[in-house]
Amino acid sequence: MIERLLAIMARLRGSDGCDWDRAQTFATIAPYTIEEAYEVADAIERNDPADIKDELGDLLLQVVFHSRIAEEAGQFTLADVVASISDKMERRHPHIFGDAATSPGWEAIKASERDDRSDTSALAGVALALPALLRAEKLQKRAARTGFDWPDADGPRAKIIEELEEIAQSSPDKLAEEAGDLLFAVVNYVRHLGLDPEATLRAANKKFERRFRAMEAAGPAFPTLTLEQQEALWRGVKDTEQR
Repeated sequence: MIERLLAIMARLRGSDGCDWDRAQTFATIAPYTIEEAYEVADAIERNDPADIKDELGDLLLQVVFHSRIAEEAGQFTLADVVASISDKMERRHPHIFGDAATSPGWEAIKASERDDRSDTSALAGVALALPALLRAEKLQKRAARTGFDWPDADGPRAKIIEELEEIAQSSPDKLAEEAGDLLFAVVNYVRHLGLDPEATLRAANKKFERRFRAMEAAGPAFPTLTLEQQEALWRGVKDTEQR
């Protein structure tokens, strides 16, 4: 079946294919790849198997698209991509696919792989293209493995208070930097509470959207209400949910 998809992509990128598909590069396709990954996650969160299937197909198309661009440039093929991930999975599970009786641990194996790269930092390989919230969490986790971490949640909680004070005293040219430090500290605090920062913020977004839509449904004149009236509606929706 994958051969059919490969043939479709080759045709689309061919001289008699689609002008848009032929014009694409790694860089221009990358945003679509990220978007499709999020759409898979959204379908999973909605527990919609039909949509999960469709969105996984869209994500697979992105892998095929990138591989085709690389193949045309003589860099690698889809077969090379599959071989690379297969090798990696076997290498990271020596207790299953190799001779080892037990695994040295996923992180130890990943660390040994980083030793073969020019960048040997504990932070190496945390993708720049990750959403900022997720990247902050990953950077913090990597740093924690070296021992650079608060022993409990009290440290990052105090840091949040410190950062709020620094924002209050900040000059305009430093405000964005201090606000970034605050967000980073909040991610650290949530992580120390044993929660997933991305998942908790996603849930908060969902709750806000649900409550805001409920306020809007109260009447077509919602935008014309005073802030006090809107706040009263918000409290009403919140109280209704908590009953």
